[in-house]
Amino acid sequence: MPARDRALACLVAVLWGLNFPATELALAHFPPLLLVALRFALLAVPTVLLVPRPRVPVRWLLGYGLGFGVLQFLFLYTAMDAGMPPGLASIVLQSSAPFTVLLGAFLLRERLSGRQAAGVLVAVAGLGGIALHRAAADGGAPVAAVLLTLAGGLGWALGNLSSRLARPPRPLHLVLWMSVVPPVPVAAASLALEGPERVLTALTTATSSTTGWLALAGLAYVVVLATLLGSGLWTSLLARHPSGVVAPFSMLVPVAGVSSSWLLLGDRTPAVEIALGAVVVAGVLVGAGGGSSAVPRRPERPAVPRRRTPGAARPLGPSLRP
Repeated sequence: MPARDRALACLVAVLWGLNFPATELALAHFPPLLLVALRFALLAVPTVLLVPRPRVPVRWLLGYGLGFGVLQFLFLYTAMDAGMPPGLASIVLQSSAPFTVLLGAFLLRERLSGRQAAGVLVAVAGLGGIALHRAAADGGAPVAAVLLTLAGGLGWALGNLSSRLARPPRPLHLVLWMSVVPPVPVAAASLALEGPERVLTALTTATSSTTGWLALAGLAYVVVLATLLGSGLWTSLLARHPSGVVAPFSMLVPVAGVSSSWLLLGDRTPAVEIALGAVVVAGVLVGAGGGSSAVPRRPERPAVPRRRTPGAARPLGPSLRP
């Protein structure tokens, strides 16, 4: 990968890492379900008007939207609203990688190599350590918030499988059209669970306070920079280079998430949880390099043409044999 593309990959990791403090600012004003609906509605409207629908089966488009769009962000935003620090959320959400490997093995019958299995075990051990530390800590995020973030990682993994089965000819079009799925069901859930009064108050008072303006800025960052620019650059990198070369750069997202949350919001993640987060990232990196354990086919030996004797009869072709 040339230096320019390496710099772009690092830029994407920073854009996605900053997504977590931006979300924290948005949640200071908008309730979590309403924020999910707004995030995807702002993408869905121009997508339907300007972007051709990807030529993929509808069931995989819906599966991608429900997993990646609805389940991931519904659980993630609810967890952050319940007290999950943004820096720690950026680490725990990496659980999507081992979840994707395990679901691929059980649902798609993909074979795991020993290295992939070891990576999953290491990542699960790190995530379990974070959950136990949160359960024993006083004044920290409740363990329920960690479990909700893990559920978000599981939703992301389900979206990954649907995206893989869709095999879109233009991945960015699938990313954009995925945004059409969440707004209606999540908005209905917001009205039912968060209440029409709370939703209406959040929408009508967004420009009447500093908190509201910061929330709008955070929402704009999530939609424009993290989703459109970040996903667009990432898709272009995957189009030019093998996924095994590009994917490891996503492991920089927790680094950017923890650092930016500390610098911008004063979010101090305990050292033991940063260490356990490093274990999670290490497990993901180990599993990512495992490859497939399928036995490769033996290459066929090229046929050697036989030398014909002058005057010999030419054998009948396969189509003329009885």
